[in-house]
This record gives sequence, structure tokens and C-alpha cells, in this order.
Amino acid sequence: MDEKQKLKRASYHIGTFMVSKLIAAFGTQVYSFAVSFYILQLTGSATSFALNLVCNILPRTLFAPFAGYVADRYSRKAIVIIAQIATTLAITGLLIVSLTFGLSLLAIYTTTVVLSIASTFSGITFSSSITGLVDEKRIQKAMSLNQMSISIAAIGSPAVAGLLYGLVKMPVFLGIYLAASIIAVLLESTMNFTLFAKRKEVLESVPKESMWQSMKEGVAHLRLQPAIVAIIWTALFTNFMFGAFQVGYSFILIEKLKMASQHFGITEGAFAVGMLLFSIYLSARKEIKYPMLVSKRGITLSGILIGAITLPLILPMPYNLMFLFYIGIMFAFGGIMIFVNTPMQVMLQKVIDDDFKGRVFSIIETGAMALMPLSIIFFGFLFDILSAEWILICSSGMMIALVAILLRFSVLQRLHPELGMKKVVKTDVISE
Repeated sequence: MDEKQKLKRASYHIGTFMVSKLIAAFGTQVYSFAVSFYILQLTGSATSFALNLVCNILPRTLFAPFAGYVADRYSRKAIVIIAQIATTLAITGLLIVSLTFGLSLLAIYTTTVVLSIASTFSGITFSSSITGLVDEKRIQKAMSLNQMSISIAAIGSPAVAGLLYGLVKMPVFLGIYLAASIIAVLLESTMNFTLFAKRKEVLESVPKESMWQSMKEGVAHLRLQPAIVAIIWTALFTNFMFGAFQVGYSFILIEKLKMASQHFGITEGAFAVGMLLFSIYLSARKEIKYPMLVSKRGITLSGILIGAITLPLILPMPYNLMFLFYIGIMFAFGGIMIFVNTPMQVMLQKVIDDDFKGRVFSIIETGAMALMPLSIIFFGFLFDILSAEWILICSSGMMIALVAILLRFSVLQRLHPELGMKKVVKTDVISE
């Protein structure tokens, strides 16, 4: 296949990847919405609802290392398709149970575990395959379109699910998810995962190393590249500190400021709108020249916004102005998250060797999944005993300080050697 044909195929991959992710994300979120409501209506128990969340988070944490090992040792296309087929079969099984015996908590929890495991394998393998699916110049476009599909699903699926929930029964929701999963399988089966791949291993060979030895090799590979380690630590610390925002935002608006539920929902919707619009912008513009410098500034701005959440507590303002203020905060937060995550993901795609991507991304996934509940529990405890203003202001300062240390100029120079050759215009790096 000549270069022109490969680029044409890559264009097909970008479109197929986006549509596949959009359909799968839409189906997943419609299903999650319906199941959450169903459990609460069936049991009225927050514990039963929380157990379903545990069934989603715990398998992702436990299986991520294995998924990374498999993604680096076997055919990535086969893994993605098998994972999506497993999702299809799980939903089919739950649909049959619901029509035959009626839904039970055990059936829902079991399905959630299977879906979580399948999603882990599919997600890590897809992340490891981006540089094999598209040419290097359009990695940013592919990552931005992925974020855009997630944002569209985040905006549209709750509205669709909320409308349908009062009109149709649970099997209809399962049918929607089943149809989405089948379409995703068909689309993914047409993709060439090795179009631009630079993997050294022969995929069909029997691996000589155990999973534990393979993971140790992945960690050893990271140690040889301190700049990549700095990116990973930055991502993990940022995710942990983001827990202050996740807990504090809802706590302040609902408990402290008594914002109406519909207004609170609108402010949260502004976050998804910000992500969507800035994803579209990044997908259409040329590649960012200094991605980690942009991510560093984005994290710094995020820290400032976390501190700004407390402003109406310190300087009281009229309700309508406060409502507009938080819409602006959340819209900005959504946009900045795109400028933090997308350049960081693009950078990781480019600097990590193809043969180690699965293991490296699984390390990131495991760390993020493990930190998420710890962060929420930790900050939830703090908000019960300390002033919300001081928690968020201190978290803001810590986030800014940590990114300044982890992504200091010497680290950025390793990632972008050209920074040492000329002075970067600080006012408009994003526009370069």
C-alpha cells in the first residue's frame, strides 16, 4: 500500500473511530443512567447503588495491568473486537434475563463487572493503537475527535435517557445499548490496526515472559525515560487533586449556596459544552507545537479555577449572577481540560515505544482508577470537618505548585528540545 492509500485509509480510521466511540459512549451512558435509576427505585438504598459503582471501578483497577500486557503481546484488533463482542453478549444475557425472569441486583452487578472488564481491555488497547491507526501528523485530530464524541454523548445521553425512562421499560434501554454495541463491533472490524504500527514483536508468537516479568520490563522502560515519568506523575497528581473539585463543587453549590437542582444541572452541562467546543477547535487546527507546555499552563489555570469556586462564599453575590458565574467557571473548566488532556495524550502517543504502550497506559489506568475513590473519600472527609473555602484554596495552591515542580523547565526541555534553542513567546503558545 503506497503512502497516498495509507493516508486515505487513516482518514477512514479517524471517522470510523469517532463514530464507533460516539455510538458506544452513547449506549453506555444511556444504560448507566437507566440502571442507576432502576437500582435506586428498586431498593431505595444508597449502598446498593454504591455497590454497582464498585462493580465498575474495582475490575478496571484489577484487570488494567493484565489488559496492558495482552495489548502488547497479541493482536490489538482481535482484542478490541473480542472485548466489544463480550459487551454485546453481556447485554444480550441481561436482556434475556429481564424478559424471562425480571431484573435482579445480582444480574445487574454481574453484567456491570463483565462490562467493566471488557471496557478496560478495549480502552487500553485502543489507546495503544492510535499510532497504528492514523499518521503521526493527525494524532491530535484523532484524540480531539475522541474527546468530542465523549462530550456529545455526555450532553445528549442523559436527556434522551431521562425522557425515555418515564415512557419505556428497562428492556428498551438494554436494546439500545445492544444495538450500539453491535454497530461498534461492525465498525471496528473494518479498521487496520497495523497501518502505521512500529511494533517489533511477532504478534502470533508465544510470549516468552510471564505477565509479571512483562510488567517489570514496562516499568524498567519508564525508568529510562524520566520525562515520561514526569508526565505520568503529573497526570496522577492532577487526577487526585481534581477530587477536591468533584466533591467541593457539588458541596458548595448544593449545601452552602442552596442552588436549585435544575440550575445545578445546567452548570454541569456547561462543562460538557466547553469540552465539546474546544475538542472541535483542536480537531480542526494544526498540531500544538509545545504540547506539554500547553498542558502545564492548562493545569495552572485549572488550579486557579478551583480556587475561584469559593468566590461567592467570600464575596456574596445575587443568585442570578452567581448562577452565571458558575456556568462560566464550568464552561472554562471543560475547555481547559481538553487543552490539558489532549496535548498530554498526544505527547505520550509519540514518545512511548509501540511495544510498551499497552503496559504504560495500563499503569496510568491502574493509578487513576485507584486514586479516584481514594481522592473522593479523602476530600469528602475533609469537607465534613474543615472549611470548604480553605480546602479548595489550599488544593488550588498545591496543584499549581506540583505542576510547576513536575513540569519544570528542565523537564520541558527534554520533551521539547527546541525550547532551549529559542525563547518561547509566553503569551500565545497555543496559537503557534
